Amino acid sequence: MRKEEHPKGWNEIKTNDSWALFKIMGEFVSGFEKMSAIGPCVSIFGSARTKADHKYYELAVSIAKSLSDAGYGVITGGGPGIMEAGNKGASISGGTSVGLNIDLPFEQHNNPYIDSDKSLDFDYFFVRKVMFVKYSQGFVVMPGGFGTLDELFEAITLIQTHKIGVFPIILVGTDFWKGLLDWIKETMLAAGNISPKDLDLIKLVDTEQEVVEIIDAFYRGHTLSPNF
Repeated sequence: MRKEEHPKGWNEIKTNDSWALFKIMGEFVSGFEKMSAIGPCVSIFGSARTKADHKYYELAVSIAKSLSDAGYGVITGGGPGIMEAGNKGASISGGTSVGLNIDLPFEQHNNPYIDSDKSLDFDYFFVRKVMFVKYSQGFVVMPGGFGTLDELFEAITLIQTHKIGVFPIILVGTDFWKGLLDWIKETMLAAGNISPKDLDLIKLVDTEQEVVEIIDAFYRGHTLSPNF
């Protein structure tokens, strides 16, 4: 194939990619407009597969309720499991309950505890992730799967590389997270792939009181505002 030739359908793909920019821009504009009016919030992440009778579901409800009582809104991914628990706790407390929903072929459906005027729908994961990072005053990370780890490590990377300001990142559940933190310390740090101060970006707790205390203590000396 000569250099200037392209496989059949290549031009159509390029055209579709160009038009997709307008949909992406639309999601950003809508998200920025709605999220900028909501006020200080904390995002709660965790598995969509966690059942309502699980200890981490119940703990996520308590954490969200305590955060709402302390004056913070709660943002989740809008789906079931831990996300539902976060919105439920905010709703019980009468606080702001935000859901950033994503269209997925499985697992995802909007939970009933999101404020009707604060439910946002996204087709693109990367747009949705920007909303979490920009408008969260902290990340509370409950036990979860690949998506939870994705959000966790993206936030750590952005802070580590000074692309956004520092905000609290709190892992909840020593029995779940300790193995990962031990590996980070014993393997990544030992290999020189991160610096000791990078470990200070993460806090590990087990109770809702610790979560609120860490976030409140951090913002005694910082302004509550979008992160970039």
